[in-house]
Amino acid sequence: MFLLLLLVGGGIALGKRRARQTAELQHIRTLQSTEVARYHAMGPREFEHAIAFLCERDGCQGVRVVGGAGDLGADVIANAPDGRRIVIQCKRYGPTTKVGSPDLQRFGGTCYSVHGAQVATVVTTSVFTKPAAQYAATNGIRLFDEAALAAWATHTGPAPWTL
Repeated sequence: MFLLLLLVGGGIALGKRRARQTAELQHIRTLQSTEVARYHAMGPREFEHAIAFLCERDGCQGVRVVGGAGDLGADVIANAPDGRRIVIQCKRYGPTTKVGSPDLQRFGGTCYSVHGAQVATVVTTSVFTKPAAQYAATNGIRLFDEAALAAWATHTGPAPWTL
């Protein structure tokens, strides 16, 4: 009888814990969804400044927004808290436009040789095509899609340089 009560009591506690975890996950998803919507509402230049803000917020030094005509693929340049040079390309695309391999190839051609990246990252409000992801993996470029960006922005995921 005691064992039965213990099992039933444990099941109730487990059920409450699962319900609490589910509610917390739903809250995080709502927060992240709201965050992505904010980035979609920004213009490209505002988005670059928002990414620079996240870098500063998370301890980067010497953060500069360098995007625009003639940026040679870099939008934000900073030094990570551990001193590594971060070069970020920002792609504020709509939910139906994916970041493709040509975008990654242009960035890959300059991030290391021209900008001296030790951490090269592409951050988007969208997702990456499979060929883009393959190119990035081959060339050591970190990809932050809308989900990773939302997690970074809401403190529920890592910054690009901590991966």
